[in-house]
Amino acid sequence: MGSSWPEIKHKLQCPVDEDAHYENTTWCNRDLIPIPPDRRTYGIWSYFGYWTVSGSCISAWSTGSTLLAFGLGPQQAIGVVVVGGILAGLLAVACGWMGENHHIGFTVSSRFSWGMRGSYFPVILRSFVSCMWFGMQAFWGGQATRVMIGSIIPGFAHMPNYFAASSHLQTKDFIGLLIWMCAFIPGLLIRPEKLQIPFLICFTFFCGSCFGLLIWGVSQAHGPGSMFHEPSSTPNVGWSFMFGITAILGSWGSGTLGQSDWTRYANRKFAPTLSQLIASPLTIAVTATIGIIVTSTSRDIMGGEIEWNPIYLLANIQEFYHSSPRVRAAVFFASIGMVFSQFSISVVLNSVSCGMDLAGLWPRYINIRRGGYIMACIGIATQPWQLLATADKFLSVLSGFGVFMAPATGIMLADYHLVRRYKLKVGDLYTGDSSSIYWFSNGVNWRAFVAFFAGMWPLLPGLAGTVNSYSGGSWTGWVRLYNLTFLIGLAISFLIFWILNFFFPPIALGQEGPFIGEEVMYGIAKTSGENDTGSRDEERKVPVASVV
Repeated sequence: MGSSWPEIKHKLQCPVDEDAHYENTTWCNRDLIPIPPDRRTYGIWSYFGYWTVSGSCISAWSTGSTLLAFGLGPQQAIGVVVVGGILAGLLAVACGWMGENHHIGFTVSSRFSWGMRGSYFPVILRSFVSCMWFGMQAFWGGQATRVMIGSIIPGFAHMPNYFAASSHLQTKDFIGLLIWMCAFIPGLLIRPEKLQIPFLICFTFFCGSCFGLLIWGVSQAHGPGSMFHEPSSTPNVGWSFMFGITAILGSWGSGTLGQSDWTRYANRKFAPTLSQLIASPLTIAVTATIGIIVTSTSRDIMGGEIEWNPIYLLANIQEFYHSSPRVRAAVFFASIGMVFSQFSISVVLNSVSCGMDLAGLWPRYINIRRGGYIMACIGIATQPWQLLATADKFLSVLSGFGVFMAPATGIMLADYHLVRRYKLKVGDLYTGDSSSIYWFSNGVNWRAFVAFFAGMWPLLPGLAGTVNSYSGGSWTGWVRLYNLTFLIGLAISFLIFWILNFFFPPIALGQEGPFIGEEVMYGIAKTSGENDTGSRDEERKVPVASVV
């Protein structure tokens, strides 16, 4: 006899740990609760591993193209990367503090700033950006896979295209994407607290690719290349330097906003801090510097146009040397590093954070793993090859989402560090009614929305001017302001939110409380006193507590 609908619904719910002290509700599941001690598996070196894949990636390699576009010279660009990396590390420390203290991620943290219902706004916003970025990261991962296959089978690199020209997709790229996705999807089965070894493997391969290309470029060009010594082309180095810094912050802004998604796995306080302050600027700066030098040397060696994307550079190298066996072997091992890099960055900045955001929208039926699958489907359904090929403005618009991420970051920092001063009533973050101190007015904190739009609107004219290539006249000031997006948006929203809370303080500031009672979390409670022989009284189990 077939199962009834209530039974089917129950089977579709997210798994619950054995002897769990929570239930799947509108606000809670296994991936949204404060991480219990047995799942806090990240120490100092684990966070170094996290930042090696977050800071050493293709995006960091290509950062030089953005900085040189601002008119900076290569050596000035390196200085910008160092300063920007340090600031990104400091921002990561500030954004990740609630994860270290309360072991909650961005999805749940949004509730004390925006309200229980209002938190859906930043969560949906970040989910949308993550899905779009994943689509492009997956496409680049597929192209790295295509280059790797082409190094084994040279004819594959020149494979005839069987797709219509209007699809803007090559058959070889499609095959590479399918293979990359087949490798990525099983990776979603790995729980976030178990990713340390995969991080190490990915970093090792990508590091080998970077230094292999660096050795090739410097040895063949007998130095860093002519472009490396070119002077600055901007009359205003100060503005360009500031533009470069905010570009670095914008590139890693979404990652720093969600730092608590990862710091909540810390096995002790301050475990992430050292890596955030050292590994963050070090990995970003070294990778970007290598990218600048290799790009400079490759132009001198092979001529032609500058190629900032290392994936396409590897394909060009194989063509330049006529697919000789030695070069094909080198390209094969280097492209493996690119494949692994795309895998790791998609996990770090996309699947885990997006999966938890989607879990926050429907906790009964979506957890991080299922959210990752949904993200993968949406990301590929956007047909990133179409977007990259036919929409010249698309990347500018997507990059412009820093206009929204910066104010959200400012609100979170002001609320946690200044308004609430690190004090949270954690249990109320999982209570969806007026008994929660984070219910505000019908589940929405109006202060957050006012601060958000106050920090966003001054940047919109500059975004429109940049996307539509407006320049000169009245647009110059707006575009310059937009180029400082992350600094300006964060500062305005931070200040406005703090002022609003000063004059209109929310209820119950300063109250603290755990997710559940400590005696319940650890499953035992002791009766008072000892027996006549001095032995401890019998420990008894405490009934499971659920958060409704």
